[in-house]
Amino acid sequence: AIGIARANDTIILRPGIYKEGNIVLTKSVSIIGQGNSILDGENKYELLTVSGKNIVIKNIQFRNAGYSALNDFASIKIIDATNVVIEGNTILNSYFAIHVSNSVSFTIRNNKITGIPRSEQLTGNGIHLWKCAHALIENNHVQGHRDGIYFEFVTESVIQNNLSENNIRYGLHFMFSHSDHYIGNTFRANGAGVAVMFSKKVRMENNHFEENWGPSSYGILLKEITDGYICNNTFLKNTVGIYMEGSSRMEVQKNSFQDNGWAIKVQASCDDNSFHNNNFHGNSF
Repeated sequence: AIGIARANDTIILRPGIYKEGNIVLTKSVSIIGQGNSILDGENKYELLTVSGKNIVIKNIQFRNAGYSALNDFASIKIIDATNVVIEGNTILNSYFAIHVSNSVSFTIRNNKITGIPRSEQLTGNGIHLWKCAHALIENNHVQGHRDGIYFEFVTESVIQNNLSENNIRYGLHFMFSHSDHYIGNTFRANGAGVAVMFSKKVRMENNHFEENWGPSSYGILLKEITDGYICNNTFLKNTVGIYMEGSSRMEVQKNSFQDNGWAIKVQASCDDNSFHNNNFHGNSF
């Protein structure tokens, strides 16, 4: 079907189980599942590799993508792409679920992603972005991966209304990514909470950081962050609500800290931060 499709065509994937190995899509088409449309990787293959522009992947179940120590196999891999929409899919038992690199202006929305957690080395990330811009990640449910959502070198993008829970390491892992905004997400019961590192001008609003417990676990870890904004978030039952190291010019206001071990821990490497109008209730420290 992809072979005979022309630009702007729509491919309807009828219900059934398809074992096609690795499918490569470089045309500007939409692939839309009808009900129980399943692509099965038989634990050997990357399922769908996408490159190009104006592509939609919707309402398909992806399962049993392969594992490779050399290649980051994914259920959906997007490379060098523009204006791609990944929406309403179910992804089960993947190494990486959705892996995006060197792409701009794309949307990942309303997907349900469930991994089988193994060790950190044998489990990839749920939604993984590298060297991207103008991305919208919204209304996804991610669990059972290494990091639920991973950003590295990602700019001017939005993460909103996602639920990331029960991941091995971080619910959200964020590195070298500037001028991003995440709002209205819930990060719950992840191995090490959330980490935001080596970034500037990040806005964090109306998120819930809940039940991230353990000796190396935080609601949110801020390392080498500058000019950030943390407002109207809830930190509930974490070992440490906010841990700050090497972070400057942060605005921390109108947050709720409840039933944490430490509400906030600020290291001596931090300066010029502003804390005001926050509520503290029932924290040990």
